[in-house]
Amino acid sequence: MRTITLEEHHASPGYLDAIAPHLKRDVDLADKLGDIGERRIAAMDEAGIDVQILSLGPPGVEQLDAETAVAIARQENDHRGQAVRRYPDRFAGFATVPTAAPVDAANELTRTREEYGFVGVLINGHTRGRYLDDTHFWPILEQAEKLGMPVYLHPMPPPQAVIDASYSGFAPEVTARLSSWAWGWHIDTAVHVLRMIVGGVFDRYPELQVVIGHLGEGLVSMMPRVETSLTSDVTGLKRPVGAYLRENLYYTTSGFNYSSVFLDLVLQVGVERIMFSADYPYWTMGASQDFLDRVPLSPNDKEAIAHGTAERLFRMGGTKNNP
Repeated sequence: MRTITLEEHHASPGYLDAIAPHLKRDVDLADKLGDIGERRIAAMDEAGIDVQILSLGPPGVEQLDAETAVAIARQENDHRGQAVRRYPDRFAGFATVPTAAPVDAANELTRTREEYGFVGVLINGHTRGRYLDDTHFWPILEQAEKLGMPVYLHPMPPPQAVIDASYSGFAPEVTARLSSWAWGWHIDTAVHVLRMIVGGVFDRYPELQVVIGHLGEGLVSMMPRVETSLTSDVTGLKRPVGAYLRENLYYTTSGFNYSSVFLDLVLQVGVERIMFSADYPYWTMGASQDFLDRVPLSPNDKEAIAHGTAERLFRMGGTKNNP
């Protein structure tokens, strides 16, 4: 069964040195993030992964000043783009964009599409406490819709004020984990999605598609409550909130190998809105592949999750992704 994974991260050596030196403390992690060549492909082969869509994960460039973000985004896109050109059958790319400079970000979307055939854009959460419902960022969303480039909304720790209010008062390591991968950044991503919906993003850009990982970032169990509480007479939106969650959102596994949550997501949004991801190198490709093999779905449904939906959404059209 062909497999495409799409929350798969890398970073250039320059980025690790200048922007994310904390990631280098884990030597194995830094090595895997920096490798987008034969060793990564060998690991993909061992796990049975055919294609990775590469992206720059957190902290990304979203917390940088505009000038720095513009330069770093272009650097990372060129680094990623060269890997896509070298291995067009194995890698595709998500653009990194300087959200602090929305017009530049929109132009960078166009550049990466035209030069490297990038298939989407990954944005790491809020930009210094501002979310994508803020009209300041809408030039990015307008261009993403125009180009047919879905937005992968990746978690980022909440703004510092939220961390201080909700996650402080514990040992530093507890606060760090509670505010990020244990809970906080998943919930912040769910809030981000709901802000985009009630803020009218999808009424203005109805063809825009947003992808979130980790089996819905905590939204799954709350969907019925959200739908019955945020009714159209309250929101003033053109469609019910649930329609946006099922028509403008896609969801990936990204290392959340939890059968009960997965099956709940299937019930809530349908198999056709779910895609496969491993969240490499933060999770193992082999464990993710084993999970996909075990889920109690029909062969056709597994094929859709493994590759069919991604090929359709990202217009990958086979294996090669260069324009």
